[in-house]
Amino acid sequence: MERLEQAAPPVAEQAVEPVVRVRLDLAYLGTAFRGWARQPRLRTVQGEVEEALATLLRTPVALTVAGRTDAGVHAAAQVANFDVEQSRISKLNREGEFEAGMAALQGRLNGLLSRGSEGAGADVVVKSVRIVSADFDARFSALKRHYCYRISDRVDTNDPLTAATMWWTGAQLDVNAMQAEATCLLGEHDFLSFCKPREGATTIRTLEEVRVERSSTGIEVRLSADAFCHSMVRSMVGALVEVGRGRRPRGWVKQLVEQPSRSHSVPIAPAHGLTLVAVEYPGKDEWADQQKRTRRLRSLGC
Repeated sequence: MERLEQAAPPVAEQAVEPVVRVRLDLAYLGTAFRGWARQPRLRTVQGEVEEALATLLRTPVALTVAGRTDAGVHAAAQVANFDVEQSRISKLNREGEFEAGMAALQGRLNGLLSRGSEGAGADVVVKSVRIVSADFDARFSALKRHYCYRISDRVDTNDPLTAATMWWTGAQLDVNAMQAEATCLLGEHDFLSFCKPREGATTIRTLEEVRVERSSTGIEVRLSADAFCHSMVRSMVGALVEVGRGRRPRGWVKQLVEQPSRSHSVPIAPAHGLTLVAVEYPGKDEWADQQKRTRRLRSLGC
């Protein structure tokens, strides 16, 4: 008699683990960091924050960041995001509640980042933590980045307490000449003369604001753009300072803009004077569209 084979029991479908996107707002003193981006055997901001998150959440974490600052550059308002399973945040709370886990995340993360500071305070601090939709991308959803470069050119502004975040030039600068030169940087240009180009990346950018102002604490050069190339801000400041010192004539910066070339010997201002002060985003309903616009390769006239 033919033996009937029993049908295999149905395989239970595994529930898909909900994933959330978390936005971090950070500030850091760049002095002791080799930049934002993770590098083997070097201390970087990304490396420190990702390691702390991995320790807390017990899983590797990859951060997306608004601006990859260079070694020695500071940030007052950096923005990053990462994706993680919702349950890993819930486990930060004894009762396994997600909202309570989110409330605990910032404090516990800052606790790990401040280890070894010996009362001096951490050199990287998470200012806020929030859930955002999957349409948000810290890099590609951004509308503008705002930077401030601080300069001390007189003895009365040469303060040891702020020396870590200001460039001491040792000679007084002509701020009016610097501002006059700065106006030619506004608008959409090929900024090759001021950039270290990366393979496959454009050096075309739109500079929306540049202001050179003197105050009681020194000189501030404020710059805003949709995005900046590698070393672009520091090179522009270096060029303006050359004019302010009288080493270069009026019109030199305009020539650099009109004749973009890496053959120009544009000095790069020291990293420690530069701070990322703000990143601007559209409303949440426009995050996805802004991503699409930003990802398009820029070219002149488009």
